[in-house]
Amino acid sequence: MEERPSWETITIYFDDKPLQVTSGIPIKEALQLSGFPISPFPKGDGIFVPCGVGGCMSCAMEVDGVFLPICVTQVQEGMKIQKEFSHPISPLRIVHGFQGHPVGGVGTPWNLKASGRNIEVACFSAGCNLRCPQCQNWTTTYCGKGVYLTPEEAAISLTRARKREEVDRMAISGGESTLNRPWLIQFLNILRKLNPDKEARLHVDTNGTFLTNEYVDELFQAGMTDVGIDLKAIDVETYCRITGIEDRKKASLYLRTSWEAVRYISENYKDRLFLGVGIPYNRDLISMEEVERIGKEISNIDPNLQVCVLDYRPEFRRGLIEGNMIQRPSYQEMVEIYHLLRGTGLSTVLCQTPFGHIGPHIPDKRR
Repeated sequence: MEERPSWETITIYFDDKPLQVTSGIPIKEALQLSGFPISPFPKGDGIFVPCGVGGCMSCAMEVDGVFLPICVTQVQEGMKIQKEFSHPISPLRIVHGFQGHPVGGVGTPWNLKASGRNIEVACFSAGCNLRCPQCQNWTTTYCGKGVYLTPEEAAISLTRARKREEVDRMAISGGESTLNRPWLIQFLNILRKLNPDKEARLHVDTNGTFLTNEYVDELFQAGMTDVGIDLKAIDVETYCRITGIEDRKKASLYLRTSWEAVRYISENYKDRLFLGVGIPYNRDLISMEEVERIGKEISNIDPNLQVCVLDYRPEFRRGLIEGNMIQRPSYQEMVEIYHLLRGTGLSTVLCQTPFGHIGPHIPDKRR
């Protein structure tokens, strides 16, 4: 008996249009090979598929009547795919954690970080548009299996965690929290309704790659009170190395958007949003000279912005860069980075080290 090939041509229907595609591949790939462009940006020309692992559900379509992510769902003979849903459905996303956090994130005010107790509760949204080789939270970034939650379900869980931990701050991080915009906006709206007291703080940590001015406005209107943005670099080459993004055009767009978000928030929400900025340091990824340039640029925007320097260390894939494993920066290196950034005019600098944060008020002169 003749064996059938492991692949064959099948017919699927996209918005009622028949397409001849190869079996055994994801819908996203089938559509791309059929001439439908894939976009790295939500409002680009093409289908927005940011995470590629099925965690964020930004690319979800109606597949044979079921809401599924096209980035990981494989094509089948006769499959019917609709870009628009035939009936209203709540956005979904894999979110986990819902736990107390003693340090918080980039958007957590520095004066809370040394309390010795949990200072906020946090949840972590799956999926990310970046591919950082040293990803510190890769089990979330590449999480494509788990329970998909509605915004309401996630907001209820985080509110319960707040009551359990007796804190005022509620944070969402990732992965990348901003990928699924409808989900995040609804989540914040519901979270605000469940926590109407003036002490409640809603904190979003993000890489800033999708934070257009309109998105920032919408997040603020939904209830966001604090935001932390990781800038990662000032040069595109460095950004590509840190994020694992090989497409220079895409990297340039992401980098520019994150910087513009910091400027926009600083100029338009100075007294209404707490903004913290994160920048990386590891000598194999970014030079001290570039870190200093980043500091000068942030200082030009607002010298009083809180800046957290993250000591990038080997985690996911051991942080392999050109086959070599990166080493975690030493305490002495981070002290040097601290003084370097203070020298740019920044008033509030924190540096992450193996022994906890240093700054913002250690002496400016080296001992």
